[in-house]
Amino acid sequence: METTKKTKVPLVVAYYCSGHGYGHATRVSAFTKLLLTCYSETKPERTPLVYIVSSAPEHVFSDSLKLGAKYRFAEVDPVIVQPVAYHVDRVKSVEVLRRFLKRKEELLEQEHRWLVQIHARCVLSDAAFLGCLAARAAKIPSVIITNFTFDSVYSYLSTNLHDLSATSSELQTAVCTAFPDASVSSEDLEPLVSQILEGYCCAGLLVRLPGFIPIPSFLAEPSLPSFRWVDPRTGRFTDEIKSSLVAPENMQAILPPLEQLQHQIKRSMIQAPLIVRHPSPSIFTAAGRALLLDTIGIPPHKQDPKKTKILIVSFGGQVFKKPRSPASTPPRSSRSSSRSSGRKSSIQTYSRSTAPSPSSTSSSKVSTNSTAATSELDLLFTPECMSLAPPRLATPGHIYVPGAPPSVKPFSDENDPFAPRVNQEALLVNGDPSIYEVQGPFLTASPCNSVEVILDQDINVEVFDGLLEDVPQLLPDDDWIAVICGVSKEQYTACKDEEDVLPDNFYVAPKDIYMPDLTVVADVLLGKLGYGTVSECIDACTPFVYVSRPLFIEEHGLRLLLSQEGTGVELSREGYEAGDWATAVEKAYLWGRDAKAEKLKAASQEIHTEDNWVDNTASKGPMATRVQEGKRLARQVLEWVDDWHSCSEPST
Repeated sequence: METTKKTKVPLVVAYYCSGHGYGHATRVSAFTKLLLTCYSETKPERTPLVYIVSSAPEHVFSDSLKLGAKYRFAEVDPVIVQPVAYHVDRVKSVEVLRRFLKRKEELLEQEHRWLVQIHARCVLSDAAFLGCLAARAAKIPSVIITNFTFDSVYSYLSTNLHDLSATSSELQTAVCTAFPDASVSSEDLEPLVSQILEGYCCAGLLVRLPGFIPIPSFLAEPSLPSFRWVDPRTGRFTDEIKSSLVAPENMQAILPPLEQLQHQIKRSMIQAPLIVRHPSPSIFTAAGRALLLDTIGIPPHKQDPKKTKILIVSFGGQVFKKPRSPASTPPRSSRSSSRSSGRKSSIQTYSRSTAPSPSSTSSSKVSTNSTAATSELDLLFTPECMSLAPPRLATPGHIYVPGAPPSVKPFSDENDPFAPRVNQEALLVNGDPSIYEVQGPFLTASPCNSVEVILDQDINVEVFDGLLEDVPQLLPDDDWIAVICGVSKEQYTACKDEEDVLPDNFYVAPKDIYMPDLTVVADVLLGKLGYGTVSECIDACTPFVYVSRPLFIEEHGLRLLLSQEGTGVELSREGYEAGDWATAVEKAYLWGRDAKAEKLKAASQEIHTEDNWVDNTASKGPMATRVQEGKRLARQVLEWVDDWHSCSEPST
């Protein structure tokens, strides 16, 4: 008798991804890859069909789409409005949230119909609350996979702390005039935040990623409002909150499910390993490294890691100009050698002394007597020296930053953070070679409210008989080069004037460059404090110089993670905006270089000794271990979904 073999229908998973930045997208793509490969060796028939649902562009999920995941564009969450690189416009952010919530029922019905149409068996969410609400409507389970949730983010907008308190008075006045940091009352926010909280409460499983902060929808304590979690005197989590974050999981009370979701399976939490995109094995070989640097345009004589150090600048939307050298300025070659020798001397002294905490970026006060035996680095940070620095000139519509990269970004359509860029014929504004319009990675200019950044390159300061070549100083010395991410080479080739090209030793990375590989070759990375960058720096043991965004409460968890598992140095906004990066970059390099060297050595040995280390469960190297931990987590999530459905189906 001939039997017909029944084809098993794959588990259909809808993975909702927040449109707020690349960090969510990169880790969703990374975990989707794990979902699609976690059973490849043992039970390939259990491989799920994964739909990624997001307002982020399709190309950022390319890694997982190549393995069979599907993409669907949809508006799944509101966005935080950032008119300036690290400034949050609270009022506009709340307006965007309010408009989104007015459409919530319409969007929810749309997602509900789609989930039923594709026969979805579960929803994963990072960290769009709408996906969890849609899962409840479709009567399927939902899982939150994140290190924070947006109820905490929006709740924190009612804090009394100000977003621009760390910047200079002139710049602060200009930015506050153009983009007032108006407070939002907790009473106004509470009914809006409660709707977000309700969505997260629909989830039955929390997969808590490293760098986490309190998740109020799952854990009984601490509760909202989130501004109570931060000590206003220090701008850091209170001791009580820190204690709650390190408490054993069995000591953390998990909230019961919503009344209408009573179910046999209990709500639960899994503490996840680091979910991160993995670098290509070839990047740990000399040939792979050279190939990557060739694509950036770095000449061969600057590719030797023993002679050249690499700083990756990952902010996006920046325009750098080559500083001018007035006639009175000595030739660069003679001054750079003097500067380099002085700086190396200061490094040696510093490395022999007791190193300050990586979280501290303040410099020690030293004698300001010009005859004292002080280094160039010490002289730079004395009050007298700082008072001689070029003043910041600011007006409500313009920010003048002497010799600095801009940090101001134009507004975008607040509902579309991934809107395409404006196609710029040239960067010059009104023909003025010193004015540029700055485009962020997802932002597009609006003619009525775009902001111009003026880079005044004509100011030169001679300090202490020519010890300093430039104030401020981007790179520690001439042994360093910088690779800029988030801009195109066309932004520079469009400018014909020699002064409008990149500064010396600066290069532009291709837009499609694979950041985990670039992070591996970096000696230091400079950027904003976000999960994607932090996780990839930790994975590659790359020291990280970060600029804080005080109104993003997620940063507190990431800062703790970086202090525990990585190397982090905070650079003030004022230092970043002035182009005064060198000291922070040097500190980060010194603190992290040994761990980085060990990582590169171990990875190089692993790829040469392990066959197929990605899929070989017997592999014991650190990279293979990271992959296997992720696959184990993916299986746990899929097994939890099976258990949920087993409990919900009537017994026969």
